[in-house]
Amino acid sequence: MKATDLNKNEYLPYFQPYINKIGDLVLLEGLVDGLEKTITFLKSIPEDKLEYRYEINKWTIKEIVSHLIDSERIFAYRALRFARKDKTPVAGFEQDDYILACEANKRSMEDLLEEFVLVKQASIALYKTFGTDSEVLKRTGVAGGGEVSVRALGFLIAGHEKHHCDIIRERYL
Repeated sequence: MKATDLNKNEYLPYFQPYINKIGDLVLLEGLVDGLEKTITFLKSIPEDKLEYRYEINKWTIKEIVSHLIDSERIFAYRALRFARKDKTPVAGFEQDDYILACEANKRSMEDLLEEFVLVKQASIALYKTFGTDSEVLKRTGVAGGGEVSVRALGFLIAGHEKHHCDIIRERYL
């Protein structure tokens, strides 16, 4: 199952740019591939850039990593609920409030990367339980005010990560 197999009604239009980032990658391969490439990339960033802001009120690289961790946890939680046929709507989250509370710049990059790897491994393990082309992946629920499928959330995880790595390359390095 590839991102191009998704129907437009499986996710909010807001998610389209993230899903487009994935292209023809197969869902589980995209999650695994992202882990390896993202860790390699993040480890290559010079220490003096980790708390740099390219503009006032923009996040640092450490804050971006914390944002990726938080977002992936939230998206995977949503996927779990919808996969298990929980139809209770899930509220959205305010990413800027999360960044203010996370204190990422007080943490070492090694600590952030360790947490990132563990969260990504948990997401990969979760998606393995859903199967590769199953009805579970097509199940939906309401999150942030819109319908979203389990498989769209997986592609969102991978595309969101790629989006932020691209932003780091373009604006921070």
